[in-house]
This record gives sequence, structure tokens and C-alpha cells, in this order.
Amino acid sequence: MTLTIDTKLKLRDGNEIPVMGFGTYEMEGKEAYNAVRWALEAGYRHIDSAEWYYNEAECGRAIKDFCAATGTPRQDVFFTTKLMSNNGYAAAKASLRKSLKACGLGYIDLYLIHSPIGGPQKRADSWKAAVEAKAEGLVRSIGVSNYGVRHLQEMVDAGVELPAINQIDLHPFMTRTDIVAFCKEHNIALEAWGPLVRGLRFRHPKIVELARKYNKEPAQILLRYSLQKGYIPLPKSSSKARIQSNLQVCDFELTEEEIGELDALDEYLITDWDPTNTP
Repeated sequence: MTLTIDTKLKLRDGNEIPVMGFGTYEMEGKEAYNAVRWALEAGYRHIDSAEWYYNEAECGRAIKDFCAATGTPRQDVFFTTKLMSNNGYAAAKASLRKSLKACGLGYIDLYLIHSPIGGPQKRADSWKAAVEAKAEGLVRSIGVSNYGVRHLQEMVDAGVELPAINQIDLHPFMTRTDIVAFCKEHNIALEAWGPLVRGLRFRHPKIVELARKYNKEPAQILLRYSLQKGYIPLPKSSSKARIQSNLQVCDFELTEEEIGELDALDEYLITDWDPTNTP
């Protein structure tokens, strides 16, 4: 599998997304701005924000400043943000426009419904608003986050446009084989919002063993796993050195057997929250 930091994945709607993203969860203000600038300077071209992160303005400003300083076209940077709450159709439309104004980028590359919380009708209302925003050109691609099989099946049954992406917690200790299988069946790309397991398993014997074998850091082993599984990992860091080292994953390849050994580590480890079973 030949991967570079410039590799892109074609989504079901025909748009392309860089396979390595940069996450900005729990970063605000100057920290968010600096981290996104460093990420772009290091070579990332995919920035993941959210209304809930309260950093859309800083992310957008960092992207605009980087583009202005380097002559990089806006369309070369893929920007994602998310709807915080499913509070009805009008609220979703208002939130989306607020996010668009906050980031100041002219359009949003990917807009996600952040969670399924709120029930079937509220989810459907949010999705309707997203579909309309895409038709209006405010956003290029639309998707969901933290959706379980029941929520995705609900969309299939309703006959609506299906999400281009489902962003969920995915790593060797949370393999979610049911959601992964469903998404593959329906050509829904998968993003991993916690590919580094929040550092909780960097010392696991299997991770340490592979890191030694390939002369890599545990984080790099976990990111390579995610990429080889066909996922889009979204590592986050506010350290310039780690932001750079997280991109050093294209010069080695895990064997199929090693991928299988990592899959076998599944323990349904919840690293932050898990609304995938929400009614």
C-alpha cells in the first residue's frame, strides 16, 4: 500500500478528502491557532474542527493566514466542522451558517452531525438542513459522527442521501466491527477521531513490540494501523514536534498478520464518550 501525506480518498459523493487529518478537540484560542498553523506548515491539508470545540474562528484564521503567507489556494485545505446539537431543522440551519461565518473560509468542505443524540426526528431534521446546505453550496460534503448501526440503518430506511463519512472512535482497542462492516457495505468512509487512544495504550506490549521492530513511536504504529485499515485518522497534538512526527508514517508498512494481531486487541475501550447506542 503506497501512502504519502498527500494521498486522498474519493468519497461516495465524488469529492476527495486527504487521508490524514489534524484534530483540534480540546484546543482553544492561541493554542488552536498555533497548532493548526504548525500542522499546515508540517504538511497536513485536512483540519477537523467543531462548533463544540469553540475554535472554528481560530482554525479558520490559521488556514487563511497560512494560505496568504504561502500562496496556497483555499481549496487545497480541507476543513471540517460539526453541528453541536440536534435541536430541530431551524436551529441546525442557523448553527451551520454561524459556523460558516466563524471560520470565514467561504465554504465548509465537510459538515458533520456531531452525534445521534436527540432521537430519530431531531436527527432527521439536522440531516435535512445539512442536505440543503450542500445543495446551496455552503458545504461540499456532509456526514455524521458517532452514529451506530441503528442510526445509519434509519437513514437507509428513510431513503435519504447517505452520509459521505461517519467519524467514530476507532483504534485497535475499539474496532467496532459492526459499524465498520455497515459503512463499508454502503460506501461510507470512516474517520477515526481517537486514533492514538488518547495515549492510554502506548505501553501495551504489542504496540511496544511493533514500535521497536519498525523503529517508530507508538503513535506512529497506531496511525499506520488506521491508514492501512482504510480509515482517515485525526491525530491531535499541541506539540510542534509531535504534530510533525505523526506524519512520519509513510516509510514503513505493517504486515497483514500484524494488522490482525492489532485487531485482536479490541476491548471496547471508550476513550471519551460513546453515543453510538443512543435511542
